[in-house]
Amino acid sequence: MSVESAVMERIKPTEAETASIAQVAEEVMSMVRERLEMYDLDLEVRPVGSFAKGTHLSDPDLDIFILFPEGTPRNTLESIGLSIGEDVLGGRRMYSEHPYIRGVHKGIDVDLVPGVRISTAARMQTSVDRTPLHTEYVLANMDDGQKDQTRLLKAFMKGIETYGAEPNTRGFSGYLCELLILRYGDFRKVLEATKDWKEGTAITLGKRGPPMIGPLTVYDPVDERRNVASAVHIDTMSHFIVAARAYLDRPSERFFFPAEREPLSREQLRAKAVEHESRLITVIFDRPDVIEDNLYSQLWKTQRALAKKLNDFDYNVLRVIHEMDEEHLVIVFELERDFLSKTHKHVGPPVYVRAASSFLSKWQDNPYGRPFIDDGCWNVITERLYFTAREMIIDEAAIAGIGREIDPGTMEVRDHESTLGLTAPALLTELLDPLPSWEF
Repeated sequence: MSVESAVMERIKPTEAETASIAQVAEEVMSMVRERLEMYDLDLEVRPVGSFAKGTHLSDPDLDIFILFPEGTPRNTLESIGLSIGEDVLGGRRMYSEHPYIRGVHKGIDVDLVPGVRISTAARMQTSVDRTPLHTEYVLANMDDGQKDQTRLLKAFMKGIETYGAEPNTRGFSGYLCELLILRYGDFRKVLEATKDWKEGTAITLGKRGPPMIGPLTVYDPVDERRNVASAVHIDTMSHFIVAARAYLDRPSERFFFPAEREPLSREQLRAKAVEHESRLITVIFDRPDVIEDNLYSQLWKTQRALAKKLNDFDYNVLRVIHEMDEEHLVIVFELERDFLSKTHKHVGPPVYVRAASSFLSKWQDNPYGRPFIDDGCWNVITERLYFTAREMIIDEAAIAGIGREIDPGTMEVRDHESTLGLTAPALLTELLDPLPSWEF
């Protein structure tokens, strides 16, 4: 039995599982329809997403749209749609381009989304209005065999951690996986196609839209103005290319179902740090009550802002990693150094500019020596603002440009020794000894 055949037996939902989920979907839609009867509007309830397309894996979420006629005012769409959603699901209001309801019915996660019924993307009022068109396109163009091939690609993406367009994954959405199968034909051909991918690759299934900037462009066949791959980061794309090549060279179920990695011991982690001759610092914030996707965007922003500060102050980031749990946001940096000399060279203006006289006046009584000429400029030896990375982060985090809802007042900063002693070994293992998931 081939690897793909064995994987398919594990990932394809059984007829009984599919029937059970379909029953839940019908129950939810029936409850929605009952409540729609009180409104004098031409409203429609429609399933969309992977389950509606038949490309779902086990335990799929259900996406159900309440479609309003074109021209429905947005406040009407939201007030009626959200009221019905809350009545049917309870759940919680979530926010994309406009709010929707996320809840659970009989153990299955359900999103109830109000939108506008449109025939072409040119008539959409918000981006979610396109989603039913995506479902129609896939159903019209994908055969049953390709639906299974899509399942393989999704499972592969999940196994190598490139699946999902959410801010933390920065990867390939389910719809993007479907389009890649439609473009190339099957799972293996998608992997083979990556041999020709490079930054700036553009893929079309229909009309080619305007030029777009990004690592990967896949023109949406229902709206050529949109790049379906806009969420894909260059690192995620590169990881997928590497994984595809590795799988084609040596197929294994490990790409789909990676083993759980055993973290290195504290002693092994300390030995790794000594081997690298690097230093570690951990920054921890309390987790604010913010929608997860929005919070992950802020966590990435915070990581980038603090990394920039560390580089600006000459601590030099080698690698960085983060995680989020129910209570905290954790960012761990591996640095070239976490302690700097007391003094450093401060470069001033060229000797021939007018500002040179002001520079000389300012530094004439400098305790570390008079200004001197180097490479045509005045220079002076002066005391650093910060000696350690930890004190710099403590002082500068609040003005570094971190996520808007991340509170620097809750911040804890661990130095090298505290990081090795207290920060989760699994996170430090991923930082100091990175391995692709298929090699665990």
